[in-house]
Formats: sequence, C-alpha cells, structure tokens
Amino acid sequence: MQSDPKKLVEKNQNLTHSELLKVLSHVQREQGEWVLHTLMVEDCEVPFKFKRKGNYQNLKGARVNMTYYPEEEAVAGITFEVMKVVRIKRG
Repeated sequence: MQSDPKKLVEKNQNLTHSELLKVLSHVQREQGEWVLHTLMVEDCEVPFKFKRKGNYQNLKGARVNMTYYPEEEAVAGITFEVMKVVRIKRG
C-alpha cells in the first residue's frame, strides 16, 4: 500500500513533503537488525535519516521525493537537528 504524501501531511502538521531533492551523499550502516541510512541533500545542512531492514540502492546523485519531520538527536551530550524520513521515493 503506497501512502499519499498529501494525506500524510494533512494528518500530521509536523510533516514536510519535498520533491526532486538532489542527494549529495548516502551512507548505509548496520544498527542491530536494521540498516540506518543517512542522506545529505543539496542546499541543506541537516542530515536526513531512515531505517530499513536491509540495504537500499545507492541514492548518491539521484533525485528523491521525501516526507519527513525535524527531530533532535543527542550525540556525546551535544544536540543536533536531523530530519526523520517517513517516506522516500526516487523522483
């Protein structure tokens, strides 16, 4: 079942949907049973993160459509802003 990004954003005002973002880097690393994916996109200094059960195709250089929300993550006592991706699809 594919979720419609417009419906997701209507249900949750914290969500943002962006289309055709250019991926500058894509890192995949294992985290227990999951694979943590971190994307950096053009014109944005905040990383976009999501988890999958397995590896995902390398998105470096690709255009993607994403639905996400801002979140703070603490690393070694320092707080960083990250974007948690709830939906991602090649553009």
